[in-house]
Amino acid sequence: MDLNESFWDNRYKTSDTGWDLGEISPPLKAYFDQLSNKNLKILIPGGGNSYEAEYLHNKGFKSVYVVDLSKTALENLKTRVPSFPSSHLIQNNFFNVDMVFDLIVEQTFFCAINPNLRPAYAARAFEMLNLYGKVVGLLFNVPLNDTHPPFGGCKKEYLEYFRPYFDTKIMEEAHNSIKPRLGKELFFIIEKKKILRTVY
Repeated sequence: MDLNESFWDNRYKTSDTGWDLGEISPPLKAYFDQLSNKNLKILIPGGGNSYEAEYLHNKGFKSVYVVDLSKTALENLKTRVPSFPSSHLIQNNFFNVDMVFDLIVEQTFFCAINPNLRPAYAARAFEMLNLYGKVVGLLFNVPLNDTHPPFGGCKKEYLEYFRPYFDTKIMEEAHNSIKPRLGKELFFIIEKKKILRTVY
């Protein structure tokens, strides 16, 4: 299966988006609510309709960026939130974005890419973060599908991908997931390792 721009745009055009909650994910809302620095430069990769970006924008965060292959998904966000800066809506592949951020928010993107790309995701996230940057978000803690997204996994597997590049601050079962995902999500915070800064 080719998980390309056409594949994802058709999913949004036909509203074939079973992963879409229609609102911000509660664990991420709780995390955002304790952030005080509104100047953080934040990336939401594979953001889709991106209720997380909408929430952050409405709370006064000035530098929230969404990258997605789907033009339709980005247009959906702009339609809902006309004041969201168009220049912060990036139609591109996450792996091709040449910017640096303080925070990367993970919400259903990691489980949507081909599992073969997971090591590359960890390496690219490391490269895209400032020295004290973090990746924060949710990962599915169940097997899920083998041939099409969403692809699942487990804590042990995820730690292997991130360990070379990040210090894991927390990766535990989310206690405030929506009911259908309760017990199936890991909330995690990983911080960029300082020892690898020489790769720059």
